[in-house]
Formats: sequence, structure tokens, C-alpha cells
Amino acid sequence: MRKMLVSFMLIISSEIIYAQLYPEPIHVDGGKFQMGDNAGDKDERPAHQVTVKSFSIAKTETTVGQWQEFCTSTSRKMPEVPWFGLKVDQPIVNVSWDNATAYCLWLTNKTGKKYRLPTEAEWEFAARGGNKSTGSQFSGNKIIDSVAWYGGKSVGPMPVAQKLPNELGIYDMTGNVWEWCSDWYDANYYASSPAIDPKGPASGKYYTFRGGAWDIGARNGRVSYRNPLSPTSRNHNKGFRVVLEE
Repeated sequence: MRKMLVSFMLIISSEIIYAQLYPEPIHVDGGKFQMGDNAGDKDERPAHQVTVKSFSIAKTETTVGQWQEFCTSTSRKMPEVPWFGLKVDQPIVNVSWDNATAYCLWLTNKTGKKYRLPTEAEWEFAARGGNKSTGSQFSGNKIIDSVAWYGGKSVGPMPVAQKLPNELGIYDMTGNVWEWCSDWYDANYYASSPAIDPKGPASGKYYTFRGGAWDIGARNGRVSYRNPLSPTSRNHNKGFRVVLEE
């Protein structure tokens, strides 16, 4: 009986380690939603109806621990450590769009499942709560403090999943760190965006990132807010989360 108990504990321990080292996907049923905000910035207009197919998105932003596993497996160097340090349960930062897509490719090869960055439409649909959305301008609640680290109220990003999740059980889609999307950025794209599974312009100079960050004000954490950045850029408040195709 004692040996059986030890073996059981080892299995449980292995499952816990796996959950920490690889993203936990949350299923998002496909559906229709109003993307953008007519009261927002110019690049958020016009608000328009979009349909997305079902997909899964990571429950949290990619963590330092998950990134360490990638670096160990591929003999990459870890990003430079910011002044606030790096802890395994915090979101990884100082990663570029190119770095994030390399992680997705590695994860695809590692698991045999298709991982990638979310499109802007997928990201916004998930951030809004998908088909369970209550219409909040922040991901999960109209009161930003309940769901987000933002506005310099912490010294650096915080461990993931400490605030309340949104309607789908997804954490930190407002605040903590900005999140890269797969789309090229075009401020005027919404005027001609396809109505079904839009994937952004065919080319561009910048990629889009979403969600605000621990040192950014509440307005930039709105689920409709868009921001462009060079794919090689990286700094202390930008990370990402992955999508699993179904």
C-alpha cells in the first residue's frame, strides 16, 4: 500500500509540472460580436460585426517558467532580466513578436498540435468573454481594479491569475503585460475588414499588440484598444499568450 501511494504522488507531481511548463488552453466557442468601439480612437472605428470560428486560447499569459522550458529545449538564452527581476509565475517580458512566433513553432513541434499567436479578432473576442460577454470595456469587469494590474500600481508585472478571470475563465487580458497578436497593423483596416475570421492586412511595418500593461493607464487596457509596434521590439511590459487551433 505504501509503494502504491508513493507512485500515485509521483504521477500527480508530474501532472503539476506539465501544467506549469506548457500553456493551459481554454476553449472558446465561435460566434459573432461587435469588434471595435465607435467611441474609441480612430483605429478602433468603425465598430463592425465579426464572426470567428471556435479556437482555444491560453488561460494565462506565457510565463517565465514556460519560456525557460523553451530556452532550455532550444539552447536559447533567456531575455535580459529587467530591474524588477523575473519569477517563474510572472509573464515573460522582453520578447519580440519574432521571439513569440518562434515559441509557437517550438510548441507546435513539441506537442504535434498547431499553436500560434491570436488574430486581433480572436484576441478581442476572447477578451470580451466570447459568447458569454457581459459587455464590459475591460476583460471580465467594468471595474478595472478587479481584473487587472495597471497604471503603475505594481512594480513590474505580477504573477499570472491573481485577479479575477473574465467570463470564459481567462486571466489578465486587461493589464499585466501587453500581448502580441498575429496581425499586421493598419489604422484603417476596420473600414474594409472581412466579416468572417479577419486576419489583418497582407503586409505592413508593425504588428498589433493588445490589452495594456502593469505600467499603463486604464484607457489603454480597454478590450478594443489597439497598438502598433515593430516585430523586433521588446521591453519590460510586453509579452504574449498563445492560441491552439481546433
